[in-house]
Amino acid sequence: MPELYAYTDGACSGNPGPGGWGVLLLAREGDTVVRERTLNGGEADTTNNRMELLAAISALEALSRPSEIIVVTDSAYVKNGVTSWIFGWKKNGWKTADRKPVKNVDLWQRLDTAQARHRVTWRWIKGHAGHAENERADELARAGMAPFKSRGAA
Repeated sequence: MPELYAYTDGACSGNPGPGGWGVLLLAREGDTVVRERTLNGGEADTTNNRMELLAAISALEALSRPSEIIVVTDSAYVKNGVTSWIFGWKKNGWKTADRKPVKNVDLWQRLDTAQARHRVTWRWIKGHAGHAENERADELARAGMAPFKSRGAA
């Protein structure tokens, strides 16, 4: 059975500003890629963190059945949020430790729901460090942002 990977990335031109997200989904048998799928999208006025979250959400929501998947992100915000902070936020009614509302709560709740269907392993990698799959996810994110960037310039 192939191992399933999702390489996710978000990009923003200005923060906030036009942004995009990208996902490279790979099914691997050993070192061989047996299936590949790409996803991307964007928004006219958003933040980098929202795009990072949307990339991870989109990867998980794209799976048609419950799956075991490794999600690889270069966002410490996403990785730490989903593997650590989210438990306290949920316990505190989606408030931070100092009782402030969680930023991007709509997306954190959506990510929580999306990952509940799957067995997810979260991995963080350093971005823009020559990691081929992360670079592809970044290209997809920039392509997702492109239509929104040109609108702002018009």
